[in-house]
Amino acid sequence: MRWKQWPIEIIKKADFPEQLKNIRNCPKLLYYRGEWNDKLFKKALTIVGSRRMSRYGREVLEKFMPNLTANGLTIVSGFMYGIDTESHRKCLELGGKTVAVLGGGLDVLTPAENDNLYDQILSTGGVVVTEYEKDFQPTLWSFPQRDRIVAGLANVGILVVEAGMKSGSLITARYGREQGKNVWAGPGPITSSVSEGTNYLIKERLAKIVIEASQITEKKTVISQENIFDNNLPVDQKKIMVMLKIEPMTVDEISRSLKKNISETGLTISLMSLGDLVTEENGKIYLKKV
Repeated sequence: MRWKQWPIEIIKKADFPEQLKNIRNCPKLLYYRGEWNDKLFKKALTIVGSRRMSRYGREVLEKFMPNLTANGLTIVSGFMYGIDTESHRKCLELGGKTVAVLGGGLDVLTPAENDNLYDQILSTGGVVVTEYEKDFQPTLWSFPQRDRIVAGLANVGILVVEAGMKSGSLITARYGREQGKNVWAGPGPITSSVSEGTNYLIKERLAKIVIEASQITEKKTVISQENIFDNNLPVDQKKIMVMLKIEPMTVDEISRSLKKNISETGLTISLMSLGDLVTEENGKIYLKKV
């Protein structure tokens, strides 16, 4: 727990970022660890979502985060399981800055698995912040109360990646609307319980539908990486990648589409896996980093 070596500081309302000063029930002070820097909050985007993050939710973050970090956005989230944790982690992996808002005190690690993440946020110039005293244990009411600050620190807006119908993510989205901020929601499968909330926000026009990060940054960023549809790839690999871009498939389904035997298709997929082009999960083949 190297993070415990960082001193706990206090910042008063007069020194808050402008976007936070103006929220309803604004706290009088915040406790924090890290390097409080006003530049952190010049372009801040809040990302929230389900604690039961699906593979789809992870892929949305993998698709959006390179553009968001490349455009200098600070990512604000709530440090909890699922989308919160993945948002912080992915941002840090890409060299971005992130701010975690806790539902308890700074000395109360929730969840316990985020010990290393706490350290990484602080060591990379980010901040861990709360309105509660250092030993305050999170409660059922402290997380919803915390959400007004999660939304309040954003000035770019709030992005809801996944959410159930009864979730803190919808509370954060409501706070965002009350605060007059942009709220975006990613559409999800209509069969998924963790997409019910985001689809509801879109259907009721409580959030703008978002399908690419450039809608948020208003800039299409070209991420420098090898083009996976490189002309040097064998024909069968290209065909498989085109199919997987639409949806994941089993080896059986790919074989039938290619009109090849399973052993031949399996060898092709193995070579693609070694080339970091595809991955297998629960019997299905998924395209990586499209």
